[in-house]
Amino acid sequence: MLTRSAALASVAVATVLLGLKAWALWRTDSVAVLGSLADTSLDLVASIVTLLGVHWAAQPADEQHRFGHGKAEALASLFQVTLITIAALGLAWESTHRLLSGVHQTTGAGEGIGVSLIAIVLSLTLVLYQKHVIARTGSLAIGTDNLHYQSDFYLNASVIVALVLDQYLGVSGVDPLFGIGIAAWLAWNALHAASDAVDHLMDKEWSVEERQHFLEVAARHPELKGIHDMRTRTSGAHRFVQFHASVDPNMSVRQAHDVMDEIEAALMKDFPGVDILIHPDPEGHVEGGGDPLRATEAETLLAQEEGAAKPA
Repeated sequence: MLTRSAALASVAVATVLLGLKAWALWRTDSVAVLGSLADTSLDLVASIVTLLGVHWAAQPADEQHRFGHGKAEALASLFQVTLITIAALGLAWESTHRLLSGVHQTTGAGEGIGVSLIAIVLSLTLVLYQKHVIARTGSLAIGTDNLHYQSDFYLNASVIVALVLDQYLGVSGVDPLFGIGIAAWLAWNALHAASDAVDHLMDKEWSVEERQHFLEVAARHPELKGIHDMRTRTSGAHRFVQFHASVDPNMSVRQAHDVMDEIEAALMKDFPGVDILIHPDPEGHVEGGGDPLRATEAETLLAQEEGAAKPA
């Protein structure tokens, strides 16, 4: 499974980098290296949680979880966010303390720079592989993990700059300043990842572009008279859509069923793997007044496809 292999790869990379950066910290006593080590330590824990999350999310639906276990990825992502936030606060505290106390001398710049260059190469390799997996699966947990390793490029680059300025150019105080900058970067990534995880847990609708494309594909069927009460959501790597489709009220049940099957087959070509639930309605009938927001969005687009304006 792609998500599991990506999670295993991140665990392996984090383990290697943890050992290298621990050695680099011992050699340099740099707060910037400390920040990078803290980030890698969290990467390792987060990658293990990601591995568990994608494994759980991949479990098939059962009697107690009829929509599957996809939200386990969002839970794993929130756990990662908690760890990142704690690390950012701790690093900011240590950096500020060193800056105010004047304790910010570093040593062994060569070792620290060498380890940082190795980390950059490993991180970029992992990021490229994870992006391939994300494009294929849409995994939220792997996406959050990918954010960590994208930030590693900047973190390790900042470590190199901090060590060069501090030891080779004699710029005093730059190391703890870079530590504070790294802490701010970690906190920003945590906020972004938390937002994505909460969106999944709260069943946020797909993007406007995706919904429009979905409606455009559905509207191509000549027997479809309209769509209302459309709802979309995402759960891990799984996506769900349900909507009411209006058809000629004189159709038989079998004819309406065949039309629904044809619409679903057309949609599956552009949205493979999406769980689609269609409820047929006679044209002009909207149960309970419908959902004004979704009805307006769907019917407006269908009217545009037909070249005619429908009343709001």
